[in-house]
Amino acid sequence: MAKDKPVTLAAITGAHGVTGEVRLKLFGEGVAALKRYRAFNDSTLTASRIKDDGKGGAIARFEQITDRTAAEKLRGTLLVVPRSSMPALAEGEYYHADLIGLPAVSDEGMALGTVIAVENFGAGDVLEIERAEPDAKGRVQRFMVPMTPAAVPAWDDEKLVVTAAFAAE
Repeated sequence: MAKDKPVTLAAITGAHGVTGEVRLKLFGEGVAALKRYRAFNDSTLTASRIKDDGKGGAIARFEQITDRTAAEKLRGTLLVVPRSSMPALAEGEYYHADLIGLPAVSDEGMALGTVIAVENFGAGDVLEIERAEPDAKGRVQRFMVPMTPAAVPAWDDEKLVVTAAFAAE
């Protein structure tokens, strides 16, 4: 993808202990994926240690944070890295960040809207698309499409193509 937008990997949920460690809520593939990175938020936070908390999250120590008060002030901070620093993908793979914001068009060429979210409820990724035009009452309409070859036969860094049958109103 040509864009180098920031990708959110985790959020700081609070302090852990009194020495400046923080608890993290992970949005990626777990602690191992997060450990690939040392610098976050344009290098304003440098991780010196990241470990699994045994509850699906992580505990991190940043060089810039030395006490609980400073750690508490970071509550709610998102940890982001540039998209360009993420590992390359194989054919057919994607990062959610690459899909969000893409214009969606039908396989017949009709503008459908914009991808606003990628969800996963357990059976695979589902794209939420906000329609390009409001309905007759002026309300913004959204629809969901499974991220499968039948529903989304193609995508690139310019657009996402949705099979017309999956975009019917």
